[in-house]
Amino acid sequence: MSNTTKPLLNRYQTFNFGHTHPVIKGNVDVSHGTVLYMEDVSVSFDGFKALNNLSLYINDGELRCLIGPNGAGKTTLMDVITGKTKADSGSVYFGQTIDLQQLDEAAIAQAGICRKFQKPSVFEKLTVFENLELSLKADKGAWVTLFATLNGEQRDRIDEVLEIIGMTSLRFQLAGILSHGQKQWLEIGMLLMQDPQVMLVDEPVAGMTHQEIDRTAELLLSLQGKHSVVVVEHDMAFVRSIANKVTVLHEGSVLMEGTMDEVQNDPRVIQVYLGE
Repeated sequence: MSNTTKPLLNRYQTFNFGHTHPVIKGNVDVSHGTVLYMEDVSVSFDGFKALNNLSLYINDGELRCLIGPNGAGKTTLMDVITGKTKADSGSVYFGQTIDLQQLDEAAIAQAGICRKFQKPSVFEKLTVFENLELSLKADKGAWVTLFATLNGEQRDRIDEVLEIIGMTSLRFQLAGILSHGQKQWLEIGMLLMQDPQVMLVDEPVAGMTHQEIDRTAELLLSLQGKHSVVVVEHDMAFVRSIANKVTVLHEGSVLMEGTMDEVQNDPRVIQVYLGE
């Protein structure tokens, strides 16, 4: 079982970070196996330390679960990765060379890091297919998006994503009449249309039925390998069903990391998170 006493990867001794390369999607250097580095990151809001010298490493293609009580720093962590919040100190790198602290939210998304919030955000008056189509063309201007014709490769990509999210038979269904779970899957599909390297997923199963939860577990598990997926979740049964490795946050720092069994049997976690 690992914990916060293990040595840091110490990127600065291993790699050359003298400059940041231009951000080109698909040009992320993960030759050392790590896609996200957060080292000694601190963020304060009016004297409250939301993140406190936090260090976290996410491997390329990994599915990682983050858990912790309210106020542990989970949302702030995702805000820092996506550029919504800048760290007061520490470093945040995408691969070996892309300094996320130097990029704004749009540039980080274009580089290949996307985020799904807890509440699904889909275009309810459009069909499932049209939602995916808009996501495919998200980097185009409004008029181009509205009037451009899909080519065969783009249609194939939409068909592929429909298959991944299990919504092929619902392609012409209006998004507004989908179930809550289906809207969540559609939004995950909308992110997949942009082919991100890293996906941050916030409480994906909140409000779902048991069947929807099981299907969401299958979906997220199917994404690991091709994408790095970081899931923030409070449902411990769901976390157990998908996680090989769990990171526990407490008071803005990593309390411990390990398997779900190790986490649930750790006295520190029992005290601060499980309330026993």
